[in-house]
Amino acid sequence: MRRIIGIDPGLSATGYGIIEIRKNKISHICHGVIRTDPEYPMQERLVIINNELKQVLVQMKPDEASVELIYFAKNMKTAIPVAQARGVILLSLAQAGIPVNEYTPLEVKQSVAGRGRADKVQIQNMIKIILQLKEIPSPDHAADALAIAYCHSSHSIMERFMKMGK
Repeated sequence: MRRIIGIDPGLSATGYGIIEIRKNKISHICHGVIRTDPEYPMQERLVIINNELKQVLVQMKPDEASVELIYFAKNMKTAIPVAQARGVILLSLAQAGIPVNEYTPLEVKQSVAGRGRADKVQIQNMIKIILQLKEIPSPDHAADALAIAYCHSSHSIMERFMKMGK
C-alpha cells in the first residue's frame, strides 16, 4: 500500500489531495484546502500553511508527496509569494521525512487527460472518473492537488515497470 499526497501550492489557497494505491487500485482518501487571510502579514500566512500542512501529514500519514512546479513568466508580483509558500511546503514535507516529487502543469495534464492542453474542467472531470467520485472535487485547488497525486502515482508505476524490465 502506498499513500500519496498531492499539493497545489498557493499563498491564499494551498490545495491538498490524498490517494491510496493498494494492489494497483487507486482510491480517494481526502482532499481540502489550506486558506490564509490576505490581511495577515506574510510570515503569519506561511506559519498557517506550515502548521495546517503538518496536521494533515500527521493525521493522514502519506508515504510520498508530489508538488506542482510553478512557472510564472508574466507576473513576478504573484510568483514570489507563491514561491515562498512552496518553500514552506517543501520544508514541511522534508521535516516529516516524506520524499517529494515535482511535476510541471504540463506533466500533470498529460498524465490525467492524455494531453498537455487540457483545460481545468477536463482535468476535474477526469479526476472524478479516475477516482470514481460522485462529483467533481472542490474547490479547484483541491481537485488540482488530486490530479498532482494521480500524476505521481502513474509516473511511479511506470518507473517500477521499467525497472522490472531491466
